[in-house]
Amino acid sequence: MRIGVASLEHVHAETYVRLLHVWDGIELVVADPGGDAVEEGRRATRDRIASLGVTILDSYEDLLAAEPDGIIVCTPNSQHRDLVERAAAAGVHVLCEKPIATEVSDAVAMIEACERAGVGLMLAYPVRFSPGMRELKSALDRGEIGRVLAFDGANVARIPIGDRAWFGDAELAGGGAMMDHTVHLADILLYLTGEPVIGVYAQSNRIAHADDVDVETGAVVTLEFASGVIATIDASWSLPDSNPTWGGLSLRAIGDSGELSIDAFGDALRGHAEVGARSLWRSYGVDTNRLMLAEFVDSIRERRAPVPDGLDGLETLEIVLAAYRSARTGQPVPVERG
Repeated sequence: MRIGVASLEHVHAETYVRLLHVWDGIELVVADPGGDAVEEGRRATRDRIASLGVTILDSYEDLLAAEPDGIIVCTPNSQHRDLVERAAAAGVHVLCEKPIATEVSDAVAMIEACERAGVGLMLAYPVRFSPGMRELKSALDRGEIGRVLAFDGANVARIPIGDRAWFGDAELAGGGAMMDHTVHLADILLYLTGEPVIGVYAQSNRIAHADDVDVETGAVVTLEFASGVIATIDASWSLPDSNPTWGGLSLRAIGDSGELSIDAFGDALRGHAEVGARSLWRSYGVDTNRLMLAEFVDSIRERRAPVPDGLDGLETLEIVLAAYRSARTGQPVPVERG
């Protein structure tokens, strides 16, 4: 099977390349247009990938001409639609970085293009594949904490603009930390509850990194589900640059007879090194990116729809766009469906 990585602009693209490069039965194809007119972080990524012996093509035309079975779209958020539609027209399955798009109309067009072509459209939500998150789902379904009343979640990280400046560009990214980090937990909460979000209230700010970007760097988003369950999400770029890892994702479920909590990336050794006076963080947990890629590859081989799919991506986009409307107006707003 041949899998392509379309663009090295996303911070996760290198991870996908490294995993697929050594994947049995996978032939990897990578394209990263732009020549030398790219930022330093992206050039450094190219150099590291080239050192693996991976050839980097100069155009998406060359990538699609290589007839991949599937591609992973890693362009900036607002540019997803073009590549997804081109891949679908070529009969190529797609794994698209999150969020699916920055506008509902683009997301709907992507879903429809893949449906017409009969190809899969999967969203890059690796936390869905966390064994701990799946156990949390099973525990809630078994009623271990009784009737679920609320969730309290956080997806916080260092600001990513040191590697990729487009994350701080409102036009390319669709926003800042709220766009970047609300969607992961929104997807998890939809998965855990199995019900839609009907209302959103959000507040955002640019207290952290105010001199670096013009987009919001901190946000708290409150979701109201159809059953009355309430969830809060801290979606912020609030960790210092010296933090030993990019960030993390945690979630607490509160019921009428107990509570459960999970740290999705908590399986790690932590410490401090006198040499360099730095903190240490070494993960020993399951690689959820690998599990996510396995779902994409297996869905192509088994000729079935992948999970999470384009509709899941659309639903989370609708939630985050409602959060932006709420933050602008200062009022709770309903979720508008595409």
